[in-house]
Amino acid sequence: MGSKWRKVKLSLGLNLCAYLPRTTDGDDDGDYHPLPSSERLSDAALLPPSNWENMVPSRTTTPLPSSHCLRLPKSLSKSSSKSSKQTCSICLMKMKQGDGHAIFTAECSHSFHFHCVASHNNQVCPVCRSKWKEIPIRSPGLDPGGRSRNDALMDVAHRLPVPQRNLNQWHIRGPEPGVFNDDESLDHLPVIVESNNTLDNTSDTTIKIETYPEVSTAPRSHSYDDFTILVHLKAAAMAAIRNPSLSGDQVSLLQSRSPRAPVDLVTVLDISGSMSGTKLALLKRAMGFLIQNLGCNDRLSVIAFSSNARRLFPLRRMSDIGQQQALRAVNSVIANGGTNIAEGLRKGGKVMEDRTEKNPVSSVILLSDGRDTINGVGMNSSYPNYESLIPLSIRSGSNREFQIPVHTFGFGTDHDASLMHSISEISGGTFSFIETETMIQDALAQCIGGLLSVVVQELQVCVECMNPKLCLSSLKAGSYRSHVSADGKTGLIDVGDLYADEERDFLVSVKVPAESSQYETSLLKVKCVYRDPLTKEMTSTESGVVRIQRPKIAGQEEVSIEVDRQRNRFRAADAMVEARTAAEQGDLAGAVSILENCQRVLSETVSAKSRDRLWVALDAELKEMEERMVSRHVYEVSGRAYILSGLSSHSWQRATARGDSTDGSSLVQAYQTPSMVEMLTQSQAFLLSSPSRQGLLQSLWSQPKPR
Repeated sequence: MGSKWRKVKLSLGLNLCAYLPRTTDGDDDGDYHPLPSSERLSDAALLPPSNWENMVPSRTTTPLPSSHCLRLPKSLSKSSSKSSKQTCSICLMKMKQGDGHAIFTAECSHSFHFHCVASHNNQVCPVCRSKWKEIPIRSPGLDPGGRSRNDALMDVAHRLPVPQRNLNQWHIRGPEPGVFNDDESLDHLPVIVESNNTLDNTSDTTIKIETYPEVSTAPRSHSYDDFTILVHLKAAAMAAIRNPSLSGDQVSLLQSRSPRAPVDLVTVLDISGSMSGTKLALLKRAMGFLIQNLGCNDRLSVIAFSSNARRLFPLRRMSDIGQQQALRAVNSVIANGGTNIAEGLRKGGKVMEDRTEKNPVSSVILLSDGRDTINGVGMNSSYPNYESLIPLSIRSGSNREFQIPVHTFGFGTDHDASLMHSISEISGGTFSFIETETMIQDALAQCIGGLLSVVVQELQVCVECMNPKLCLSSLKAGSYRSHVSADGKTGLIDVGDLYADEERDFLVSVKVPAESSQYETSLLKVKCVYRDPLTKEMTSTESGVVRIQRPKIAGQEEVSIEVDRQRNRFRAADAMVEARTAAEQGDLAGAVSILENCQRVLSETVSAKSRDRLWVALDAELKEMEERMVSRHVYEVSGRAYILSGLSSHSWQRATARGDSTDGSSLVQAYQTPSMVEMLTQSQAFLLSSPSRQGLLQSLWSQPKPR
């Protein structure tokens, strides 16, 4: 197994590990101040792969690809004396005398490649953390010869600039401030919007509204208590918004150059003891990918939590210097202690609440593999009080009309899926289930692909009856807040942000009376009111009036496939809720029966007969959920999380990671946008760069899942 893994690692380039330098004495020179020994930050970590030289010292204009990491053997994450003598703990390459590499053995008896430790720039052993009295220093002009091309990243690490005193002044030293109002000034680089991009010109293109009655013709003598109209919304691509005359190819070409709304992002990272080894290394690599894909107008703050929580650095712009410092801070953390999700969220919310300036888009990302072991919330399912973990500043129950969403990511088999799902639902975010930690980066890439493409904010959908005899009976809007007026004449749906190319579907039910002599019945019209995140201006656009024909006699008309498709989505979501309730009560057989009955109902619909793609995806998803309920053990390990991530996706109509749902072979991709797919492609580009790597991945991914 060891030799096979080495071959895979060499072929995929996964041995490209480097160390980001820290200065010798951080306490004296103003560098990042470490936590107490019980929660101290480490020195060695995996870096994002190869093209870092493009970032230092000049800024890259193209987001850099990152490795789609494979699961590393547990032996690589152990720091035993035997392994440390055989493997360099800095680059993870084998050490063998006589192979052309000089070997350095420190006072603590741990050995490393000479050129690796010469680039280490630190007097602390990355294995045992003992302080060295002597370290080798390689001449800047000396190039260690005889190394393979797989050591290319070490060459980049050699060229990384030594941290300067003035670059690190924004790192927090000592006790944290009581108020987090030390966010870096926005001072945005200018965003040029052409003169023809006026409010009037964009109002018809930013959001497209389409309406579909369930039938276009209804007999005059018939009345309906639950006549359904589909309201379909679609946000335009970013390039198309700025120039509606562009062709599809031109939109694709200019998409990456389009001005976009900058983001304030807070990531809340679990660094408890269960995150040690491969999980933490892959989390750091995923964070490296995120940092490299943020622009100089975006701001990032990182909260790390274990038994306690600490802000690694305030909200800072991701300029060249900001990116380098963020990477150093993230790569310095080590895993230890318990899991205090509540404190991590509290500090994340405080960063957002106390900031002195605000970017147009704000979001919090929470990643954890465990349960809150400090506050006792969620440990006993008989009285979980999940809402107590949500800070008031980001809770939907606050007076804020549009709260800050928390997108949660639970990975592995031990995380509290109910807790993570509840946090996301309460705040207006999504919950993603990462079945194996190797998918952390892809799941994160999909999420930030959306966050970096917001084109509509504070969207409200207003529905108004156009006939005095009509009234609204219900609005089906999933997790979005909706309200029908007391007289039933108007309805309102709070949607919030939309990503570029994102779509939303809502079902409006109306009571339609019989007509005595009219040949046509006017039903309703739809109006969208929203804010442009770049111009900050409020805009509105309206649909035409929805009408149906009312002949005296009408034949049987088939239900609109557009309406039928969305009915199926709501039916499937309702079945998931019922099945989950049954499963939590211990009735797994009943839960499976609920899902099977839903499958049978959906199979008889118009969508099923036409082999509609959404129906195919829903059918596959329901079947997968049934398989994850074959036993109590399987349900606890993955079934609950899979169902909750599916519910999150359908209720918000937004893509989430569900097991392998970011894989190209998955059918569960109904809500992915082009921006998400593009970011996923960048995340996976490293492994998809050659046929040999694809073959290796196929053989690894084709192995059966543990049940």
